[in-house]
Amino acid sequence: MSTKKTDPEQQAASERKAALEAISKINAVEGFDPAPLAVQYDDLNSGESRRKLPVMVQMAWFRLKYPEGRVAVSVVPGKDCFVATARVYHHFSDPPEQFLAEATASRGCLQDKPSVSPREWAQTAAVGIALRNAGFGLQFGAAGDVYDGPAVNELAEISWGDTASPMPPIVETPAPAAPPPEPAETPLERVLKLPCPITKHKGKTLGDVLREDPKAIIWVANKFKGDEKISAGARLICEQAMQESA
Repeated sequence: MSTKKTDPEQQAASERKAALEAISKINAVEGFDPAPLAVQYDDLNSGESRRKLPVMVQMAWFRLKYPEGRVAVSVVPGKDCFVATARVYHHFSDPPEQFLAEATASRGCLQDKPSVSPREWAQTAAVGIALRNAGFGLQFGAAGDVYDGPAVNELAEISWGDTASPMPPIVETPAPAAPPPEPAETPLERVLKLPCPITKHKGKTLGDVLREDPKAIIWVANKFKGDEKISAGARLICEQAMQESA
């Protein structure tokens, strides 16, 4: 019996290859190919081995693509587990709802690995899924893997040269605190900055002259006709002074 592919099968294989090549170009960074960094992971449900990018590689790729990006993680305790939600932002200043991708993962304690923090494991899993949803490693999942549950063992060790290290916990990268808004300038504060039109006080503001020669402000308010804005400002200063002395 011949095993030769029929034309429809060949066409489907060709289309699938083209689709995977197109997906592999998502978030492309010149000089960086994530494929050699993919490793085999164990499926915790079926025991099968899958090819996937470690979360640390996804994070490095994300930083290459978006140097000013942000990964925000929140964790809440659940029943016998921790539930983590991760959001990926292309810039640290993006508002909370303007994210590239979002994912949630829950993880509990492992009896055979009591030193593993379920909280950090949940964080790592949520960040990895969110980054994959944002396109960082999507081509490996598109090869036929199904991720319907907490299947992938993110805690598997990976090798970098001659050393092996476990997956590090993901720590939220917070956005820089915004400076507090400056208080609105009052009308009086604005007019105190107006230039004084009197020649002998040239280069000084009405506020400067008010401290040095208050009578000059009265003259500007009642006699000066060269600039109504300055005259009105001087009148406001006089009115304020009268209210404070009343």
